[in-house]
Amino acid sequence: MAQKARKDRAKANAAALTNLHTGTLIINTLFVLFNFLFRKRSILLYVILSIPSFICEYVLESSGRPRYDPSTKALQTAGEDLSAPGLTEYMFDVIWVTWASVVLVILFGNWGWLLWSVVPAYGAFKGYSLLGAARGMAGLQGQQPDNAAPVVGNRKQRRAA
Repeated sequence: MAQKARKDRAKANAAALTNLHTGTLIINTLFVLFNFLFRKRSILLYVILSIPSFICEYVLESSGRPRYDPSTKALQTAGEDLSAPGLTEYMFDVIWVTWASVVLVILFGNWGWLLWSVVPAYGAFKGYSLLGAARGMAGLQGQQPDNAAPVVGNRKQRRAA
């Protein structure tokens, strides 16, 4: 049964990577053709803002691609689960936001690259919330001073405090 799960994951990973590479090829080819045939767009911005997408795609490819034994064609490793939440999910998000930005640049000009600013803004938001959670877990947030006087009074007043 475990072998079937590995084969299923290998098949799903191979399909996801094929779709990812096909989408990247189509989007980037459209940009290059549109840039050279119709309207000029900023190649420098394209290269700079596409590098993170290419890096994410390379990491997903190297960690998620199933590996087979060359002589027996038996599955050696199914690769990491590409449908896993967390960092893998964020790498797919970076790729998809880059694709959307490229399409917006094709349609509306270099202002389409502003959509890409969502990536670092979302990263800063997640980092700040993670930092806040770490502070809360460390007990640095919401500490009461040691010299606080205990609440005196009847039972209702103590429960209200």
